[in-house]
Amino acid sequence: MSGLSYRSSRPDTWVQPRPFHDASMRYQMHGPIRPMEEPGFLARLFGWR
Repeated sequence: MSGLSYRSSRPDTWVQPRPFHDASMRYQMHGPIRPMEEPGFLARLFGWR
């Protein structure tokens, strides 16, 4: 094994908790919540959900 180690002045991002964002801040940053799967052509044409 090697005796070398890596040191950084800033901790890794996955170690630190994410800052709190309320719903209005999230909406301003990312826009409205969108479905995982976009509706198909016929669904858009007829307005199906």
